[in-house]
Amino acid sequence: MIIINTDEIPGKSISETLGIARGSTVRARHLGRDIFAGLKNLVGGEISEYTRLLADAREEAMQRMVLDADRMGADAILNVRFTTSTVMQGCSEILAYGTAVKLSNN
Repeated sequence: MIIINTDEIPGKSISETLGIARGSTVRARHLGRDIFAGLKNLVGGEISEYTRLLADAREEAMQRMVLDADRMGADAILNVRFTTSTVMQGCSEILAYGTAVKLSNN
């Protein structure tokens, strides 16, 4: 599966647009991480526990988007984007989405 954040793939032709492929995950903060993050906030610097949490969430959302595109029979996903929203305090959704397409055999 080709995944790209542009609207075309150099050297490839789109034969069919299948629709929007999407994948999401909802993640909550962890009490132990929150305590460490609060301490880290006092001294400054990156809060690596949250960096890893969000990186894992983005990866999971992207994998789910690929599965959605695969179910549609797509060869590629164009214009891939990520967005996040707060579901409730301490809990966020990461959404990955893009346009699922079939490529021609040119």
